[in-house]
Amino acid sequence: MSVTLSATTLNTILNGFFEDNSFVSGAEATAADAEVFKALSGEPNAKALPHLARWYKHIASKGAAIDSLKAPEAPAAAGGEDEDEDLDLFGSDDEVDEEAEKLKAQRLEEYKARKAAKGPGPAAKSAVTFDVKPWEAETDLGELEKLVKEIKMDGLVWAKAAKRVPIAFGVSKLQINATIEDAKVSTDDLSDLIMELEDYVQSVDIAAFMKL
Repeated sequence: MSVTLSATTLNTILNGFFEDNSFVSGAEATAADAEVFKALSGEPNAKALPHLARWYKHIASKGAAIDSLKAPEAPAAAGGEDEDEDLDLFGSDDEVDEEAEKLKAQRLEEYKARKAAKGPGPAAKSAVTFDVKPWEAETDLGELEKLVKEIKMDGLVWAKAAKRVPIAFGVSKLQINATIEDAKVSTDDLSDLIMELEDYVQSVDIAAFMKL
């Protein structure tokens, strides 16, 4: 079955085609352009058919050389098309994500290796001041200080000197400082151990606490 198109319909189709293409086939004028050029009845209206008119003027500018235009090159073989499809110049999103994950994992391993080579960092420590209140004014604070400092824990270091701070009615409290490793010593546990000196100690309070 053959279909005959009117000149108007043909021109409209060609105008749409040349909106995205410079020539009938390929990147340069060929015998295919000459064939279409000769099939047109005349120069298209540039306002109504701007793309077709542009192409027409370009081909017309060749003059007699139109008849000597070469035939268009044959399309590449199917195998060549497959090879082009297999060639991914920029890589897929999946490949990009995979490479990014590999790089992230590599950097994480490098960080772990550097951290392991350096060894553990310094232990976190705190300075604590305890207020130890005796039962009465006659309590021997010197003996109390000695007993408190006899409390030994891994990560606990008592200060060399303690202070005696007057409270009221002749009673003084013992203010003693200590340095503790946070991961090893609990201030609650240490307070409980001091409170076990029940013959001397009425109460224990933390007067100051500072991270070092």
